[in-house]
Amino acid sequence: MPDADGFDEFYRDTGPRLIRYAYGLTGDPAEAQDLVQEAYARAWQRWRKLSGYADAEGWLRLVVTRLSTDRWRWLKVRRTAAASARPPAPAEPPSEDTVLLVGALRTLPVQHRRALTLHYLLDRSIADIAIEMGATAGTVKSWLARGRAGLAEVLTEPAAEVAEVLGGSDVR
Repeated sequence: MPDADGFDEFYRDTGPRLIRYAYGLTGDPAEAQDLVQEAYARAWQRWRKLSGYADAEGWLRLVVTRLSTDRWRWLKVRRTAAASARPPAPAEPPSEDTVLLVGALRTLPVQHRRALTLHYLLDRSIADIAIEMGATAGTVKSWLARGRAGLAEVLTEPAAEVAEVLGGSDVR
């Protein structure tokens, strides 16, 4: 096992300087801490050999420099890839039926809305919903029935009343 006491002293003596150095390279305090942590992890693995170096701190700076350079290369590759990629196609606007359904769902209590969504949109069984929501199967069935009744009530109202529920938008 490497000499832990010698490494601890080395860490205390060089840590603040190395953090400042890494911060100067990256301009990001969190990234600087990550680079320095990685450099010290590598130093610990090689401490027996590294402790004999005349300038062990120089070795650490070299590791931090290389790690920082790798980071900039990685960022450049990511930027280049992002710049050459086509932007995604614009999403289609929701249909009028979808807007009405979402508006109607918003009028329901959270448990009813969640049970309906899990059952009808995610095809979850009543038993699975009961486990996920921490309720009995009978309660889930009740939520589903009440939720369907609430949706039917809201969705059969005249368009003007549904528009009012949706926030006053004009629905035709």
